[in-house]
Amino acid sequence: MHNRIVVAVLLAASALPAAAQGTNPNLGRNLAATCANCHNTTGRSVIHMPSIAGMSRGVMLNHLKEFREGKRPATVMHQIAKGYTDAQLESIAAFYAAQK
Repeated sequence: MHNRIVVAVLLAASALPAAAQGTNPNLGRNLAATCANCHNTTGRSVIHMPSIAGMSRGVMLNHLKEFREGKRPATVMHQIAKGYTDAQLESIAAFYAAQK
């Protein structure tokens, strides 16, 4: 019986981070707000920056991780991407992928 309790506690604890992120349906939008300065609030740029609305989630996530690791050329994206966890980058990529 003791083993069952330990397993139950471990399973519950491992679900906490996912549950915490799942509680805010606006998380991706809120995190993506920092992108608005260069890419517009909708992700459809009106200046010389690339539009990112509707970009594939996987492609955008890959780009963001490459910026964070310094593997992709950029001016400020290296510093911006370093401020996010993998889960946060995934939320941002999902938000922009859902934009038309």
